[in-house]
Amino acid sequence: MTTPRRKRRTKRERERFLAALANPVTPGGVGPRVVQVPRNLLAVDPADYCSSLLAMQLADEWTEYVAATAIGTHARNYQQAIDCFCRYVDKVLGPGAEGASLADPDLLDTLVTWELSLPEGKAPGSTHPYLMATSLRVLVIRRDDHPDRVVAPALARLARGPALLGSGEKMERDEFTRQEKRAMVRAAWKSAHATRKRLDDGWALVEQGRHPDEGSWTSVPDLLWGLAHEKIVVDDFRRFLPGPREWPLELLEFTAGPGKVPYPQTARRQLARRLFASLYPTTLDLHAFRVLLMDATGYTSEEVTGFGEADVEFLPKGVRLTLLKNRAGRLRHRAFRDQSPPGAPAPDGDGGGQLTVNWPRREASEVVRQLMDLTARVRTKAPHVTDTLFVSAGVRPDYTTVFDQWNPGSSGGRFSDWLAAIDVKVKGDQHIGRLRKSVKVEKAIVTEGRISAAADDHTEETFASHYAQGTTLRTLSGRTIATAQQHWFDKALDRVDGPTVISGTGDIDQDLLEDSGLSAQEAEDIMTGQLDMGVSHCKDPYQSPFSRPGELCAVAPLRCLECRNAWILPSNLPQLLLFQAHLERLRTLLDPQVFTRLWGQSWVNLDAVLHDRLPEELAQARKHIEASRADLDLPLAAHTEFDA
Repeated sequence: MTTPRRKRRTKRERERFLAALANPVTPGGVGPRVVQVPRNLLAVDPADYCSSLLAMQLADEWTEYVAATAIGTHARNYQQAIDCFCRYVDKVLGPGAEGASLADPDLLDTLVTWELSLPEGKAPGSTHPYLMATSLRVLVIRRDDHPDRVVAPALARLARGPALLGSGEKMERDEFTRQEKRAMVRAAWKSAHATRKRLDDGWALVEQGRHPDEGSWTSVPDLLWGLAHEKIVVDDFRRFLPGPREWPLELLEFTAGPGKVPYPQTARRQLARRLFASLYPTTLDLHAFRVLLMDATGYTSEEVTGFGEADVEFLPKGVRLTLLKNRAGRLRHRAFRDQSPPGAPAPDGDGGGQLTVNWPRREASEVVRQLMDLTARVRTKAPHVTDTLFVSAGVRPDYTTVFDQWNPGSSGGRFSDWLAAIDVKVKGDQHIGRLRKSVKVEKAIVTEGRISAAADDHTEETFASHYAQGTTLRTLSGRTIATAQQHWFDKALDRVDGPTVISGTGDIDQDLLEDSGLSAQEAEDIMTGQLDMGVSHCKDPYQSPFSRPGELCAVAPLRCLECRNAWILPSNLPQLLLFQAHLERLRTLLDPQVFTRLWGQSWVNLDAVLHDRLPEELAQARKHIEASRADLDLPLAAHTEFDA
């Protein structure tokens, strides 16, 4: 008997809250404070607390604040803060809580200890304690701003002062992987088609039925006919429908599925919901259209579910939507083309705002058409809902029917429930916001990482702080950075790659040079000495990496050991030894850091060239030097170094 009493009490409370909403309590009056947010009633009843005066003061500010700011579902945060604080005051002050008031300076210590106790029992880094503390402070500050409402100065200073708690660490949701997103979109189309077929079949059965009094209360077509033509109501099932044991097999399978039997206690309500689902879209059905619209347009869940029939204009090859983002207070007109022919002109706007043409990969117009057609009957039964196409029908536990705005957070109709129903498995949090991030990532990839293009519906700062943190973009950014680094590293190596060395004790002829990669003319010029630069031969002194193309190299022979055009033959060995002696003298004169900056690369390359020579070759080269048959001609500036 406990469950029925609880249901009756809950129903009475709802009726009382609806009455309080219709006739609001004046500030300071007796009674519950109630606010209505999308799909929910939120209430604070001061009578629930020993600190009723304190709860009344905070609740008055709460109701006025919600009405003034239209904060929507965030109103729940303030309700929870009031409830949490008042219960804490009741616990700490005991009987003294009856006199607790924001005008009492003695409440300061209690408020401070409450704030500091909020992290208890929460996960490290949780944002909830800070949210509760700041929500309550907003209400205290608002009350202090009223000249006729007294707040103790100490409490006002605390509320306006720095926070006692850290804000916590908010974990950004990662986007769905491309495979997960592709599976969701594919399943969404299948779900949309299945919903359309189910409704078509249901209305086809309506044509076969008649009034259950004339036909049968256990006939599916007759029951559908009665509900569709509003000749019967769901509550009639409890009076005229026989018990499940007397139902025919067809009705049992329609209610519970093939091979299943419904529970006798809930069979009538389950049947009513199945009948309604055969005539009108359910909460679970509309998740597919939200997914398809977010994928086709790239906009948020709030925007794609927040436009009504008046906000839709079909174009010859697309659709124009008026999208409202409540959080940012922005109204946008967006035209979505079915195809993206290059150079196609944008349609003219209507003067209500700047029109932007988007080129989606999928046809948004087809999704909107199907959604409008699917929800047409529900919208005619819910004329009070004009700001959205997302409307659904349902049967409440008390056998009443409801045609109202879609509630994706209802029990059994959440996004996670839809994923389970379509058998799509995703890793991590099952939140629709991750799909928005997936679309933004794709846009960033298509626009080659241009933030201004990817952040076309919010600021670049928002994109950088909120959307650019996803795994895909981090991976792509890492690859881009690595590619750029490798590019410049390769260019640097290409610039200082050093000379090509021809070693060996045998004769060096033109054929050998040509086999090593030189052209016939270059090999001939080297063999005849026309390209001798002092310490090496040069493949092309007019294409030096150290000078402008077409100009004669201006740094030979000082930088030949750092040049990719240099070719070192065995005959250059004496000059290389002389150049080594020159560099050794500079090492004794210059600061090590300066020598490394000026001559480090030449010294490393020269050491590598000489290290590969045989001792006999080095000895023979030194004999040439001693016999004064080898000279090293260096510019005059090479003998003067400035340590700067």
